[in-house]
Amino acid sequence: MMVTGLKHRIPVRVRHYWKLLAVCAAVVTGLVTLAGNVQVTPLVTSAAEVKGDQVVQDFAGTVDLFDHELPHTISVSLDPTEYDRMLDNYMTTGDKEYVRADMTIDGTYLPEVGLRLKGNSTLSALTHEGKTRNLFGDRGRQPDPALPGGVGGPGIDPNFPPGGGANPPPGGQPGQGPGNLRFGPGGNRTPLDSAKPEELPWLISFDEFVKGRRYQGRSELAVRVSGMGGGTTVINEALSLALLAKAGETTQRYTYASLHINSRPVRARLLVEHPDTGFATGLGNGVLYKSLASSQFTYQGEDPTAYEDDFKQINGKGSYDIKPVIDFAKWVGESTDADFAAHLADRLDVESFARYVAAQSLLMNFDDMAGPGHNYYLWYHLDSKRFEVLSWDHNLTFSGMGGPRGGGVMQAGPGGPGGMRAGNKLKERFLAATSFKALYDNAYSDLKQRFFGNNNAVATLDAIAAGLAKLEGADPATVTSDADRLRGSLSEQPAG
Repeated sequence: MMVTGLKHRIPVRVRHYWKLLAVCAAVVTGLVTLAGNVQVTPLVTSAAEVKGDQVVQDFAGTVDLFDHELPHTISVSLDPTEYDRMLDNYMTTGDKEYVRADMTIDGTYLPEVGLRLKGNSTLSALTHEGKTRNLFGDRGRQPDPALPGGVGGPGIDPNFPPGGGANPPPGGQPGQGPGNLRFGPGGNRTPLDSAKPEELPWLISFDEFVKGRRYQGRSELAVRVSGMGGGTTVINEALSLALLAKAGETTQRYTYASLHINSRPVRARLLVEHPDTGFATGLGNGVLYKSLASSQFTYQGEDPTAYEDDFKQINGKGSYDIKPVIDFAKWVGESTDADFAAHLADRLDVESFARYVAAQSLLMNFDDMAGPGHNYYLWYHLDSKRFEVLSWDHNLTFSGMGGPRGGGVMQAGPGGPGGMRAGNKLKERFLAATSFKALYDNAYSDLKQRFFGNNNAVATLDAIAAGLAKLEGADPATVTSDADRLRGSLSEQPAG
């Protein structure tokens, strides 16, 4: 009776087709069992243009944030408890979580903006409640006055690379670091203290907590700190960005702003446009990939997950993936010298790349695509199916000796502290190929004239320093000192 009762509770259609349903269920179960461990690799096959992210709200602001002729202000209000929790978590795990903040930019109020720490080796100089976090996971080391910046994290010590710099400055010692590399003002790394949030490196996200929100078309801004040689004003990065823009190279916009966080003192900080989806849209029809600090640019198989520590896709997610980068890295690593010389232009905009490499050399960039931070972006043109290398992160410019056939002293080199490695196969093979020498030499000569001809670099530096010195939160004496030191680096610009 119970079985009969249950039978009549089953819908008639199901009772009529139960055998077919049972077969389908068995097939599905079999497929799951057989394919459950199979890696599915998506491919870039669509010829359609990349669609931009949906913008729900775009704050116009009162003035253009990147208008250098105007003083800019950013006021930030954040919960001290949440701020401490975020710092505690970073010191424990190394994760850079966003904290909610209310922000006012040039008089425009933006609630619930995301704010997180930004940087890798830069944050090795950070102390929180008297302790530092080892960049590679050893927490709680006490400050060590013998190390750069007085901190116990590994960072980049005075003997990086091992044995000292390859090109010590006139009168310098090899142990002072590569080239004329300086560790911030006074020859040491600039220490960072969590008790002074107005001095920390930040990434501002306008849509972290309010999806689809923008400020003047962008979703992210970077608040920069000095690396080595730029001083607390990071005026070397501002100069590099200005020179690149004047020369017509693809780069990021920048500005200085007076930053005020809670009741802390005002500090003048350098803001740089962060290459986000809006930045990618401005480049045209293509996909933008960010090289990560742990990037190797080597072929690691066809599984896209193997490259999660190498590249981050910025736009076109869901329609496109990292397959073009995988194919390119494989070809660069495995092609013969003859094939590389003959067919690199089929895969890479070699004219643009020659200018990229020449620019990094002229700017004496210690940490370009071949530096320990592997700082660059790959832009994949969907129409031409070719890549373009874009520069990023210029706070180490004018800090290492350049030269007519390379960019910075660390274009390829041994492991740094904790296993950080410099070098990039694409750049190394390009510079080694005689077929590209004339292309590179022409780019170098042209950019050298554009950067430094007719006293352009010095005049640009003077204009930047003059505007910065007038900004609230800037110390005119420090601006003058940093600018004077940078003029010294400009005088060391290599002949080529």
